[in-house]
Amino acid sequence: MHKTIFAGIAFALTFVGVSAQTPPALTLDDCLRIALSENPTVKVADMEIERLDYSKKEVIGQLLPTIDFGANYNRMVAKQTMYMNMDAFGGGSQGDDTGGNVEKSRASGGDGGIKVGLDNSYSMGFTGSMPIIAPQLWKTLQISEAQILRSYEVARQSRQQLVNQVKSAYYALLLANDSRKVIQQSYDMAALTYDTYSKQHKLGSASDYDVLRTSVAMKNIEPQLAQADISIKQAKLQLQVLMGMPATLDFTAADALSNYEKASYETVVDHSYADNADLRLLDYDTKLQRKNLALQKLAYAPTLAFTANYNWTSMSNGSPLKNFRWNPYSTIGLTLSVPIFSGGQRYSRVKQANLQLEELRLQRENLERSVAMQVDLAIDNMQINIKQISSCSESVIQADKAHTIMEKSFEIGAASYLDLRDSELVLTQARLAYYQAIYNYLIAGSELELLQGTAPVDRYTNK
Repeated sequence: MHKTIFAGIAFALTFVGVSAQTPPALTLDDCLRIALSENPTVKVADMEIERLDYSKKEVIGQLLPTIDFGANYNRMVAKQTMYMNMDAFGGGSQGDDTGGNVEKSRASGGDGGIKVGLDNSYSMGFTGSMPIIAPQLWKTLQISEAQILRSYEVARQSRQQLVNQVKSAYYALLLANDSRKVIQQSYDMAALTYDTYSKQHKLGSASDYDVLRTSVAMKNIEPQLAQADISIKQAKLQLQVLMGMPATLDFTAADALSNYEKASYETVVDHSYADNADLRLLDYDTKLQRKNLALQKLAYAPTLAFTANYNWTSMSNGSPLKNFRWNPYSTIGLTLSVPIFSGGQRYSRVKQANLQLEELRLQRENLERSVAMQVDLAIDNMQINIKQISSCSESVIQADKAHTIMEKSFEIGAASYLDLRDSELVLTQARLAYYQAIYNYLIAGSELELLQGTAPVDRYTNK
């Protein structure tokens, strides 16, 4: 039993008993564990959970007291001019002392005004507030909690989709590997026949035509080998991307499609889809929208906040740092806000929230019907593929027997080369169809697993 070790983007891929020069052989479970640990999409989903958690803490902070410190300094550049009507104080005649004083004041001011104010003013202090009645904030907190729960479902969906993608890529690699082996076997048979005719030609018992047609048959298979190599490379690259693994780090698949044949006959499926991620997300969206509707209705509710402040002020003439002293003062109070009229904005927002809630209900109904249909189709595909596996397996056995008989007949001259070549092609096609049937079954099973939301993600993440 080997042990997979991976850390960060470096992806150690060091295995007990495996040298550094030998590409490690990865099972499907190995690939899934690595992908669920290193794939950037999964990491982004987890970061979104963390972000929303901080968003919730931000809302909680709005329900707690706030304290601020502030300071201010102002320098009077031009003092304000004030005018007084002394008639209000019983003055007005030139012979009166009061009137004379007014005249003096006017004379000293030039235009009769009095300059007021001091050169410097200072203030500093603390202000605090705390909501007492804040129904909208409490509802916003509930919305934040619901958003966090939804983000967990989004993360679960991301993992479910990643499991499906990794399985599809891994099965594609197995199909490419097994297909290449089949094509290689076909090439080897063609090469063996070509070699036989070449030796016979040297002995004079085979014609030039025999050598040429066997050579052509062999050469015709070479592009298929090249295409199989490309398919293997593409499947590996896709897996490397999904696993967050550098393309420079090579690996092989530690499995074969034929190992899954027995499991196909033991498959037991049901038609449930309660854990479908899209349906669950819509349910979370519906819960969020209901809370949003309640939030919009709370816009009619009054709010009450406690306020307090403690400040120091000072004023002086002349130099900013001369002749001033601090004078403290403090206040406490309550601030009440009662919404009365907003031009119909609150009413419109409530109507919008109601319509959005109804839209989600209809979307849910439509999606449920669609998912139910897709689940049925996936199950049907699996059942069809199970029958195809059985049929193709039997075809391989029969084609192999027929080819063995044809080989013996060809050796004794009872069959022509074309007969032999036909039997080789039939055997090759039967083997390819067999592997394709297993692949189709595995893909259908993975799609069903995704639709039902039943991928055992926790097993691969050790949670």
